[in-house]
Amino acid sequence: MSDKVSHIRENIVLYGALLANVGIAIAKFVAAALTGSSSMLSEGVHSLVDSGNQILLLYGQAKAARPSDAAHPFGYGRELYFWAFVVAILIFAVGAGVSIYEGWIHIARPEPLRDPTANYIVLGIAVALEGTSWAIAVRAFNGKRGSSSWWQSIRRSKDPAGFIVLFEDSAALVGLVFAGLGVWSSHRLGDARIDGIASIAIGLVLATVAVLLAREAKGLLIGESAEPDLVERVWHILDAQPGVTAVNHVRTIHTAPDAVFVAISAEFEDALPMGQAEMLIEGIEAQMKAAMPELTSIYIRPEKKEHAVCQLRPSGRNAAVPAPDLSSA
Repeated sequence: MSDKVSHIRENIVLYGALLANVGIAIAKFVAAALTGSSSMLSEGVHSLVDSGNQILLLYGQAKAARPSDAAHPFGYGRELYFWAFVVAILIFAVGAGVSIYEGWIHIARPEPLRDPTANYIVLGIAVALEGTSWAIAVRAFNGKRGSSSWWQSIRRSKDPAGFIVLFEDSAALVGLVFAGLGVWSSHRLGDARIDGIASIAIGLVLATVAVLLAREAKGLLIGESAEPDLVERVWHILDAQPGVTAVNHVRTIHTAPDAVFVAISAEFEDALPMGQAEMLIEGIEAQMKAAMPELTSIYIRPEKKEHAVCQLRPSGRNAAVPAPDLSSA
């Protein structure tokens, strides 16, 4: 029971956004039907797509939590990254595509203006709900980003659920502003085509967000390394081992938002007996896992420095040394 409660607390951003978007989508579609507003219809599609996205992310998190097996020895953590990429495609294809299409249709064949009161009521409710969801997402994201800037934190984040909701809610608030301006301007100036222009503007906002999300999701999907400070901590532990004479490289990759695989190449003392070397490696692994629980898989390869492809240490204290050309050997 406690695990279930903990899971819900961790995903409060997703659950909050999902509930808000479902209610907002229904209200926007009703308002669009009553007033014939293109921008309100686009906003309804936007909220509907966002609702589907939250469901996909929750589904991806559930699938990613499955334990490792013979077919996937490093687990299923990257499945979340796959669904994050699908979310970006949906925002672009459905959200942006429908909004731009509807805007173009209403510019080419503008409908007669109707009483906009329902639009203003729905927009006011939507701003309140989206603003609440956005505030929850910002608070959760700020709790993780530390002293880094927003953009740096997004680029470094290995958990797409947090920044996707943040992007979606930000785009939703911008879209609501465009929708409100479109409805007001079209009635103020007596030109229904302005509402269609607002719909296209909403579509362009969604397309921009989708491209940014796809870029971040792609990096996670193909594999990103751990943060430099974690690599530096690994290197520091290795430096402190009396039997290790040189560290050639420390390579990492995220297999899930909170799981890292690390591959280490190090040179050991030549006089070190095999049994003692095995105990030393086991001790290093235990020490690393105790200090950094996110290191779920550790591989340490004994290798002579002159035979290894050396890597520059994050702190810059180790010079990169290329591996020798052995093709003529």
